[in-house]
Amino acid sequence: MGKGLRGFGRGAIVSALLALLASVSPASAGTGQPSAWQMWMQGPVTDVAEQTSWFHGMVTGIILLVTILVLVLLATVILRFNERANPTPSRTTHNTLLEVLWTVVPVLILVVIAIPSFKLLYFQYSYPKPDLTIKATGNQWNWTHAYPDNGNFSFTTVMLNDQERQERINKGIPAPRLLAVDNEVLVPVNKYVHVLITSTDVIHNWTIPSFGSKVDAVPGRVTATWFHAKREGIYYGQCSELCGKDHAFMPIAVRVVKESVFNEWVEAMKARDRRRAREIIDRVAIEQAKVAEGGASATAVAQATNLR
Repeated sequence: MGKGLRGFGRGAIVSALLALLASVSPASAGTGQPSAWQMWMQGPVTDVAEQTSWFHGMVTGIILLVTILVLVLLATVILRFNERANPTPSRTTHNTLLEVLWTVVPVLILVVIAIPSFKLLYFQYSYPKPDLTIKATGNQWNWTHAYPDNGNFSFTTVMLNDQERQERINKGIPAPRLLAVDNEVLVPVNKYVHVLITSTDVIHNWTIPSFGSKVDAVPGRVTATWFHAKREGIYYGQCSELCGKDHAFMPIAVRVVKESVFNEWVEAMKARDRRRAREIIDRVAIEQAKVAEGGASATAVAQATNLR
């Protein structure tokens, strides 16, 4: 009976681990927006997000090892020290080595977690010299983004309804539900961007998961974050602080583009030529969508080849 239970326990653990490893690849594919059945964090495109993702993976690994150890200990106790297998229990009450180990090992684990944690926290708040500054203001229930370094023009970002989304999709521009917006924030690739964040009414939160940015927008105060996007594309976020009835409907969309495209768009915005600015964004969005589609096709082909 004991041997059968032991075999069953080991088989169950191995099966669970294999299922977990098999699910990692498809579940961690999202970058810039959520993916179906996603388990892990969105793909990082900034230095902060990369370090955050690494730290998350490291802590998850430690948690997994500790959990397996506890399960093994519990299984050992259940199988070896039950009344049938061990009718005469030991009367041992102390074990110096064991007591030292279960005190020192958890301390060492916490130190291993703390050192990279403090380094990451320091890095998040070590603001490099900015190439661009943007001011984001939370409103119930939309965002206003201003460019004080580029003529201080501003625009309001509002979520697209289903009809507006379909119009964009018909043009060949991806427009995910509850994430697509009418006015995207444009930033140049490989530039350091500071975002000054505030609010006009209640507390909001400016969040872009792929940037590792998540900062409260507090009325009467200015908070800040920064990012250095290293890959072109569209990156979505949402307000991450409960702010009223339409909290779930105030997304953020940041499109990372070439510097020449950004400068062209800035000139159109400074000239108040919103039509020209929209044409520039649509053109770039279609180009980036084609590149993303080609990359996805290549990945699918590679995965299919590996499965053969």
